[in-house]
Amino acid sequence: MNIGIFDSGLGGLIITDALVKAMPQYSYAYMGDTLHVPYGARSHLAIYGFTADCVDRMFRDMDCAIIIIACNTASIAALRKLQQEYLPKNFPDRRILGVVIPTVEAAVAAGAKRIGLLATETTARSGTYSEELLKLDDSAELFPVAAPLLVPLIENDGDKFAMPVLEEYVGKFRDKDLDALILGCTHFPHYKKEITALLSGVRILSQDEIIPEKLADYFRRHPEMEARIAKTGGRRFFATDISEPYKAQARRLFGKEIEIEKVLANGN
Repeated sequence: MNIGIFDSGLGGLIITDALVKAMPQYSYAYMGDTLHVPYGARSHLAIYGFTADCVDRMFRDMDCAIIIIACNTASIAALRKLQQEYLPKNFPDRRILGVVIPTVEAAVAAGAKRIGLLATETTARSGTYSEELLKLDDSAELFPVAAPLLVPLIENDGDKFAMPVLEEYVGKFRDKDLDALILGCTHFPHYKKEITALLSGVRILSQDEIIPEKLADYFRRHPEMEARIAKTGGRRFFATDISEPYKAQARRLFGKEIEIEKVLANGN
């Protein structure tokens, strides 16, 4: 069986690349909902519907034992319902994990008290990061900033336009005296170097560094799940829409040429 990675688009390939490099022995199946990207400004109902369709296809047709929702927006809008309602009814022996709680745990472990959050509209406005942070450290404070233009720039090869946009968003943190900044979208590590340069002296918490370590820890605590994952090094990549720009973006984000198979989440 496979480790599944789901994202609203292709940004999750950054997380997949990090996972493959950290744990190359496992088999992976990636699915990007490129037909509906970006999720950041959509309703929770729509996000849940898109995510549930894709997760269902990954379990039924891609032989995934565990799926990582490598999308902060989907983790916030869909994860809990998927875990509490969808899994018990359909695949009670499989698991779905998100990226929000592992990231908050990493921030607390780093000793950060004043924490910035750069995220999509849905993630920034949801309050979920703040709620989870306060559960672990009620003396910590979170400063969210919505960055709705970054995902479209990354998904559409817009790097040459990115710096003024990044300066606008990151500049909102400069008077906050931050200890750390969470990149609260799995697309955003693409601009990690630029953000680090713009926010000198602030620790950048990036999910491509956090998630592989957290998944390895999960497998150590759940050897019965780890034992179900094939150790053949298989890699398959799926998307709900494929175009030549998407193929180029996938190559750039994953770091090498990959073959993407088109699949419709509803099974058609």
